Amino acid sequence: MRPSGRDPSALRTVSFEPGFARHAEGSCLIRMGVTEVLCTASVEGKVPPFLRGQGQGWVTAEYGMLPRATHTRGDREAARGKQSGRTQEIQRLIGRSLRAVTDMKAMGEMTIAIDCDVLTADGGTRCASITGAWVALHLAFEHCRRMNIMTKNPLKDQVAAVSCGVWQGTPVLDLDYAEDSKADADANFVLTGTGGIVEVQGTAEGAPFSDAELMALLGLARSGTAELFAKQREAVGL
Repeated sequence: MRPSGRDPSALRTVSFEPGFARHAEGSCLIRMGVTEVLCTASVEGKVPPFLRGQGQGWVTAEYGMLPRATHTRGDREAARGKQSGRTQEIQRLIGRSLRAVTDMKAMGEMTIAIDCDVLTADGGTRCASITGAWVALHLAFEHCRRMNIMTKNPLKDQVAAVSCGVWQGTPVLDLDYAEDSKADADANFVLTGTGGIVEVQGTAEGAPFSDAELMALLGLARSGTAELFAKQREAVGL
């Protein structure tokens, strides 16, 4: 029995609240169980120096957790004067995931800056960030299209992410913190709407896991992201 009582193939309750941030060109508050992440997409009329004059855009991301996103207060990274290695790794993952489904040439020379701020953490914050950030990015591109900044939405596909793991010998979908902290193995899968794999991050916490278990986790991830893709489309009106 999972701590939450869910079936091994069941996602936590998932909801999207698009347009949550008043001033951002695109925004979405995503909830996956208790985990809550506010994702915003801001349009900037410039590109990084390494892309100037190339006629293409850029999508980048930042990630952070509020001090009381967890059971105990954590220091703000700004107060420490530097980001942790975990923060840097996650925001690079978010950026890579979104760029994988974006036609940079169709953007023109602009940058979309994604900010993912974790309000409440109960496992799967990087996966929720990627999934919610796609909605925010889509809405920002639609804003640009309405403003005649671009003629079509540059998104080529959807992207979403979900965690899976081996809990007491059983492959399960969408780990919450109680499972993630004690799982035999855990993995994050970043998948596209057309079935592509952007990234897989997998770790055995004790004994190594098998090929069969890895494929079982991938199967769960595909079924879970199929549900997430449907909810993304609903959130943006597709």
